[in-house]
Amino acid sequence: MRQWSGDFKIGVALALIVAGMALVSLFYTPYNYNGMDPTVRFMPPGLRHLMGTDNFGRDVFSRVMIGGRYTLLVSFITVLGSAAIGSSLGLVTGYVGGLCNELVMRFMDTVSSFPGILLALVMVSLMENGPFTLIIALLILFIPSYVRIMRSGMLQYKNSDFVKTAEIMGASPVRIIFVHILPNIGPSLLSATVLGLSNAILAEATMSYLGLGIQPPVPSWGRMLSESQNFLFNAPWCALMPGIMIMVTVIAFHYIGEGIRKRSEA
Repeated sequence: MRQWSGDFKIGVALALIVAGMALVSLFYTPYNYNGMDPTVRFMPPGLRHLMGTDNFGRDVFSRVMIGGRYTLLVSFITVLGSAAIGSSLGLVTGYVGGLCNELVMRFMDTVSSFPGILLALVMVSLMENGPFTLIIALLILFIPSYVRIMRSGMLQYKNSDFVKTAEIMGASPVRIIFVHILPNIGPSLLSATVLGLSNAILAEATMSYLGLGIQPPVPSWGRMLSESQNFLFNAPWCALMPGIMIMVTVIAFHYIGEGIRKRSEA
């Protein structure tokens, strides 16, 4: 029986810690994440405030918990949506081929060449600045990678003997694509989806840092980094704590995705 790699186990452990903090924040935080107390401004990490306080006297740990909830939510919706749309489009494109394949792939190349920040700015100018706009912008950016992965898998299996047998037996194209071929590409899709979560978290943090994502007073890790840059040397924990959470979460999903990929290739 194939064993999971050590990296995979480390990634799962880290992901459970981050996800656990986000889930607990639904019911409990040590302090009100937006509660201000001027008497404890810039208090360093300690027993009273595990991650210290910021320039308004807000508890950084509580804000990190709440910020993780929104960062993970945006990332999961983005990845799942782009994986569903991109996978379906890639499978159909690879199976049909011809002009449809050329048109779709050239369009995907165009989308991929479009700078993410510029796309987000365009979306914000057309819609209101908020989580929904950010999700739409990131979803559009992530679709091409899933289209390419699933199209490549389709081209690998579409001429296989089991596919030809299914066609001879009268199976419909939809059944061939989603019943006979998709399960064989499933491990690659799962690995790409988990790895995509780490990219989505970085993208969300970047957009929020630039003010294009989740808006105050709701915290997000990227927004917390942006707000703490003016007093980085006076209270470095305000930036270090959300930065460490971003790093840990990205590493966790990267390890999980790599572990799934290695297991499927073994």
